[in-house]
Amino acid sequence: MHDIEPYYKWRDQYIASEDENSPFYGREYSEFTFSNKIYNYFIHPQWDEFGSATIYMKILYVDYARGYCHIELIGEWNDCLNNDIMFIKREIADHLYANGIRKFTLFCDNVLNFHGSDNSYYEEWLDDIAEDQGWICLLNTQDHVEREMEATELQYYVNFGGVFSDIQWQGKKPETVQMLIEGLMHAGAKSLSY
Repeated sequence: MHDIEPYYKWRDQYIASEDENSPFYGREYSEFTFSNKIYNYFIHPQWDEFGSATIYMKILYVDYARGYCHIELIGEWNDCLNNDIMFIKREIADHLYANGIRKFTLFCDNVLNFHGSDNSYYEEWLDDIAEDQGWICLLNTQDHVEREMEATELQYYVNFGGVFSDIQWQGKKPETVQMLIEGLMHAGAKSLSY
């Protein structure tokens, strides 16, 4: 896992550690010191720790004027043992929401497992953003991750699965990815936006 690094081709447009409104503003990184682990496996030092022991992220792009962000995740999303959604909601989503973000896209290509608990943080997150036509979209969830999310009834609060499962986002501009996702939302594809 140590050689899986966050997507870097948007760094010419956005770097979270240089954004004063980012929860990761001022963070410094090493290219050579591997300190963060998911279980016994070191991960690339460019991933950001935000409180969870099993899942890390990178905010790849934020457009404050249009109110959206793109976040990449890696690891095991474990709400059952670690309450990871609490960390995502309190440490990241609330901070971005306070700065005008209402549309959240989380790239889940590298989310290896999901263990659900209750869905109250997801409900709260959607309630926060719904009045402003906001939404939460998880792209490219693996089949077994999707099944566990459905068993936890996240489909009532978060868009995932179906047309959101096979999105080729890498290599596209962030604005293009956003237009693609919004197009799917407006087409009525399993949308939970209000």
